[in-house]
Amino acid sequence: MNKPLATLRQIRRIVLHAIPTVIGIVILNFFLLKLAPGDAADVMAAEAGSATEETMTALRRSMGLDLTLLDQLKNYLFSLARFDLGYSPRYGMPVIDLIMERLPGTLLLMGIALGLAILLGILLGALMAAFAGRAVDRVLSIASLLFYSVPGFWIGLVLILTFSVKLGLLPSGGSGTIGSDLTGWAAFQDKLRYMVLPALSLALFYVAIYARLTRAAMLEIRNQDFVRTARAKGLSPVRVTFSHILRNALIPVTTMAGMHFGNMLGGAVVVETVFSWPGLGRLAFEAVMARDFNVLLGILLLSSLVVIIVNGLVDLLQARLDPRIGAE
Repeated sequence: MNKPLATLRQIRRIVLHAIPTVIGIVILNFFLLKLAPGDAADVMAAEAGSATEETMTALRRSMGLDLTLLDQLKNYLFSLARFDLGYSPRYGMPVIDLIMERLPGTLLLMGIALGLAILLGILLGALMAAFAGRAVDRVLSIASLLFYSVPGFWIGLVLILTFSVKLGLLPSGGSGTIGSDLTGWAAFQDKLRYMVLPALSLALFYVAIYARLTRAAMLEIRNQDFVRTARAKGLSPVRVTFSHILRNALIPVTTMAGMHFGNMLGGAVVVETVFSWPGLGRLAFEAVMARDFNVLLGILLLSSLVVIIVNGLVDLLQARLDPRIGAE
């Protein structure tokens, strides 16, 4: 089958599957959030210190909270059909504008953390497979198990204590030097300094998973018939490792990476809070505390779309790594 045609058919299948998935996610998230006690009016009244019953009624009416649950859902779905995520009473601005302010920071953090986790995981996994059963394999296995077992927030606090407090090498929080007017390469370096610790804190948990996956896959693949055939043809060990063994071992790694991209958003809530990183995770935490359900619904919807898109890209990548997958 023609490769571009097969790719187009795969993209169309992904889109057709994504539409009912997104609709189901929106409805499920809406009802789950409405089960939570309290609303934005209660929080605003508590912060004001006092509120009369008439004030609370007027406040809920202005937010549309006096409507029945089904009417609220209907209004929200109609708003989504117009690409309107609603208005945030907490921040006094449209939800879409609020999310777009925070989205680049979270995507950058998650992208770097995931790339770092995959790169380190594949390198460690390849080393573990090359020295399987020996001291190097045992030491790396113990180290990866340690990072897998330790909570992300504890790793973040240890990194802050080590590299910020003790050594003074890296900042402990934020996303850039306050008040600086840096541009170009200097601005990039400044941003990178603030990103190292949160990205590393978010990545270390997943390094262990990718390392173990790569090790297991390489040990299984190197004993298969097509690898023995490649060696019999006289191919160099390096070419056999990279072109045949490692390439096929990347398939389970990319599958898990697509699944973990969504999980990373949950981890970003903790990491962004610990490092004061201005992203969607921290915004979601603030929205929960303020009962700002419009913001939460917008974040959940957008994160769902991002996960669906990333999983679609992973499917396309796997089809490139193994053409048999795209033909299924």
